[in-house]
Amino acid sequence: MTKNNQPIDYDQLALTIKQWGQELGFQQVGITDIDLSKAESSLQAWLEKGFHGEMAYMARHGTKRSRPEELHPGTIRIICVRMNYLTATPEHARALRDNTDTAYISRYAVGRDYHKLLRKRIQQLAIKIREATGPFGHRLFVDSAPVMERPLAAKAGLGWQGKHSNLLNRNAGSWFFLGELYTDLPLPIDPPATGHCGKCTDCIDACPTQAIVAPYQVDARRCISYLTIELKGSIPVKFRTSIGNRIFGCDDCQLACPWSRFAQISNESDFNPRHGLDSEQLINLFDWSEDQFLKRTEGMPIRRIGHEQWLRNIAIGLGNSTGGATVINHLNAKREHPSEVVREHVKWALLQLLAE
Repeated sequence: MTKNNQPIDYDQLALTIKQWGQELGFQQVGITDIDLSKAESSLQAWLEKGFHGEMAYMARHGTKRSRPEELHPGTIRIICVRMNYLTATPEHARALRDNTDTAYISRYAVGRDYHKLLRKRIQQLAIKIREATGPFGHRLFVDSAPVMERPLAAKAGLGWQGKHSNLLNRNAGSWFFLGELYTDLPLPIDPPATGHCGKCTDCIDACPTQAIVAPYQVDARRCISYLTIELKGSIPVKFRTSIGNRIFGCDDCQLACPWSRFAQISNESDFNPRHGLDSEQLINLFDWSEDQFLKRTEGMPIRRIGHEQWLRNIAIGLGNSTGGATVINHLNAKREHPSEVVREHVKWALLQLLAE
């Protein structure tokens, strides 16, 4: 490929792309090829075990997820990026989780929806590349299509997949977002990251619902993130006590990981908590009307679950809280809620508290 009849120095371009990435706010940029044959086998085995639960989209696209050239024809390289998102220390998150009257929301979701921010930055990176090379084939992704982002990021040297299946980095733990730019540019590739979990099983031991059924294998049907976000309808009774005060997602495996102590605080103001959602009381969130929910979660990841699931999850949290007359009164006020799902979980919460 040439620009202005001059051959492009792809080695230099790769270095420049990484520099641009850091200028755009990414903590790391790596480049890999499109061979995901090993990851494809692992994905197929995971699907065959039914570990994806109701996430039918995980099997919907055939091999497009594991064969990038099928998803975007012409792709031969993938530029992977990561961006830190923590706005307070892991110790702060642990304290919130351990206060049973406080709502715990996964740290990635307390601020602005990361999809928009990362997409904009990756698009800016693509524009810079186009200015240097001329028109080139590309397509960007931020958790928005059938993309195996963690295996790709590991191949690109951004980290290794831990036993909890999340990507780990020696300088940041697992507290970062990932994004990809599929491209037809023959860029040099980076060496994959090596693993550093050793014999540690802290993440496995810490999972409240034993969702990590074996090292590197997560049964999503048991995972609190799946139960509170992906699962529609009723949450199985056997998991409700273990869910505790976690009303949107769960960070326990990340918080337990020894590499978590290397987490870096993000400089992105968009990730700062909105409406006090990093430390709000369960009972206050339970009072939000649907209009309040939609208004206060606008532009946030939380909005995707809808008001009904929001109340369902908080009812479980209240059933696991310290209780008291005020909590019981608030639950009683929703015993006749229009949603059968909400009514069921409110009844369970009341039985929990009254039994105590």
